[in-house]
Amino acid sequence: MTTALPAERTTTYLWMDFTRKCQLECVQCYNSSGPDGDRGTMTRDDWFTVLDQAAKVGVENVTFIGGEPTMYPHAIEIADRALALGIRVEAYSNLVHLSDAWWTLLQREGMSLATSYYSDKAAEHNKITRRPSHARTRSNIVKAVERGVPIRVGIVGDNEQIIEAAKADLESIGVTQIGTDHIRQFGRASCGQTPDASNLCGGCGDGRASIDPTGTVSPCVFSTWKGVGNVREDSLASILSGPALSEAVDSFRKVWGWGKDKDKDKDGGQNKPCGPDCVPKNPCDPRCEPNAACYPGTPPSTCRPKN
Repeated sequence: MTTALPAERTTTYLWMDFTRKCQLECVQCYNSSGPDGDRGTMTRDDWFTVLDQAAKVGVENVTFIGGEPTMYPHAIEIADRALALGIRVEAYSNLVHLSDAWWTLLQREGMSLATSYYSDKAAEHNKITRRPSHARTRSNIVKAVERGVPIRVGIVGDNEQIIEAAKADLESIGVTQIGTDHIRQFGRASCGQTPDASNLCGGCGDGRASIDPTGTVSPCVFSTWKGVGNVREDSLASILSGPALSEAVDSFRKVWGWGKDKDKDKDGGQNKPCGPDCVPKNPCDPRCEPNAACYPGTPPSTCRPKN
């Protein structure tokens, strides 16, 4: 019988997934967001309640994500609430457009920024986003660096040459937190296939969880098909400590081939998702979520996903 999560897996990090609406329509978007996406059923007050409960259970960091989280009308108010509660906030934006109010917010202590960058060449980047977005995204990356906003950038793709060129471009404009990851086959990238847990990275539910625009909680933003509760119906604490989350994580581990005795991988973890049992250990922590450092950009992290 599966029991609640052990104390060492207390959730300290949440993705707050505000909306499926986005200016872009990226071919590899993990949740198929785009211009026709909606904002779900979570209200501003619902998100406030989530933050109040999150602070009480020990959540220290949240990432606003979507879709494009800066398009959510109450996002700045929600960030204010989080900061007042002592929770650090990262906004994962496509950086196509940020208002003056957002730039003011991002320069507050406890705020940071993240984005995706697909190529140093506009045509290649725009082919992924399906919009002429490269110039705006790059310009706002430069702006963030110039204004001293902590920013991390994820390069997602399967062409090593393109990835290295994009990384060099980012380094040339002063970005120091750069992560890389291969394309995860979820959402639009799955081409309609049933979600497959073998495409996950191995960090799902391990100190983290995601809440989508309907209030459904899942082990991470890539495993939203595995809902473990809804914050509009039950408290966040009861969901994060409840058996459904443990059962979901256990089901993933069966797919990954991790036994209950947490046997270490003989091949150094190269053929399994990156997780708590991978060896050798990364310098910071091997439990990296896809396309991200281990934790939000404040405080800085240099951890990389392990493919």
